[in-house]
Amino acid sequence: MTTRTDALPTQEMTINMGPQHPSTHGVLRVILTTDGEVVTRAVPDMGYLHRGLEKIGERVTYAQYMPFTDRLDYLAAMNCNCAWAWAVEKLAKIEVPERAEYLRVIVCELNRISSHLIAFGSYTADMGAFTPFLYAIRERERVNDLFEMICGNRLTYNYARVGGVSGDAPPGFLDKTKEFLDYFEPKLDEYNNLISYNKIFVHRLANVAVIPAEEAVAYGLTGPNLRGSGLNWDIRKNEPYLFYDQVEFDVPVYEQGDCDARARVRIDEMRESLRIAEQSLDKIEQLAGEPWISDDRKVVLPPREELQTSMESLIHHFKIVSEGYRVPAGEVYVAIEGPRGEEGCYVVSDGGAKPWRVHFRAPSFLAIAAAPTLCQEHLIADLIAISASLDTLMGDSDR
Repeated sequence: MTTRTDALPTQEMTINMGPQHPSTHGVLRVILTTDGEVVTRAVPDMGYLHRGLEKIGERVTYAQYMPFTDRLDYLAAMNCNCAWAWAVEKLAKIEVPERAEYLRVIVCELNRISSHLIAFGSYTADMGAFTPFLYAIRERERVNDLFEMICGNRLTYNYARVGGVSGDAPPGFLDKTKEFLDYFEPKLDEYNNLISYNKIFVHRLANVAVIPAEEAVAYGLTGPNLRGSGLNWDIRKNEPYLFYDQVEFDVPVYEQGDCDARARVRIDEMRESLRIAEQSLDKIEQLAGEPWISDDRKVVLPPREELQTSMESLIHHFKIVSEGYRVPAGEVYVAIEGPRGEEGCYVVSDGGAKPWRVHFRAPSFLAIAAAPTLCQEHLIADLIAISASLDTLMGDSDR
């Protein structure tokens, strides 16, 4: 009997994951080089969802661009709406009424819950547990009911306006929001018992794709991906905007830096969003009757009685509307804490009715850029866990 001592010759294989793949959380193509089941190289190929949203922002007025911000991070459209409104307000020096600010806080935190539910549910589905995804969708539909009540939409909300919001909270909205908060809080304990403390789920994610704090900063990671690596940084707490400095909440932080830690941060953040929304509801009741949008609109419309149905008057009306806000020349960068991290908005004005330059800092783009390093020397099956733990969205990345 002879024993072969030399190693069997092997050859690396290049395979495609995506762009249409159920576990890429968007239209993303990843070119994998594998040695057996081990990934030796992963190159993301983005751009399949590029729609030129930044260039569109330079071709329409400040007010007209608001619906386009819904299509950035389309799972957190409320947050993107508020980022754009805040940027224009800082440029135009528009004071926003307190009631509008608290309405923005409430809808942004509800949207954070909605987004994290999708992240939590899809993560469990990727790992082979489909039932929690149905639970997450069930609760998300309740949030969508509230959004439909306040703005008429369930995905692209277009609720924020420069100077405030598109409308005050309708009768019954605040009470139904309270009902949802009371209903949803016990569900988080259920999620933890079902998944977070599930031995199979924990063993599947623990110590996979560990990101040390220094590397997380070097990658430019923000949001839950950064806090899952032990860094206590939350723009709502460290650089408060809206009225986040008027409410009390904690910032969930985990030191492990692995897939499990990133998943736990998002579940804990939903509990903190409940706290923020509850306090904002209490405060907004004290502002009953207050305005929900600023009188300083930077645009003059003709009186309603002058708007006839004649073609000439309609053309005149739309011409005035299209001129929009006359924003003073200058530049501004604002950053909000979106569900996926720092959603930054950079706007340059040349003094006209349209922006000269629009750019968004997308947290998903930087998370995808970090993925190739994280995937190296991991199994192909772990690639799904790593991708889901980063909670990337291609609409946010490609723009």
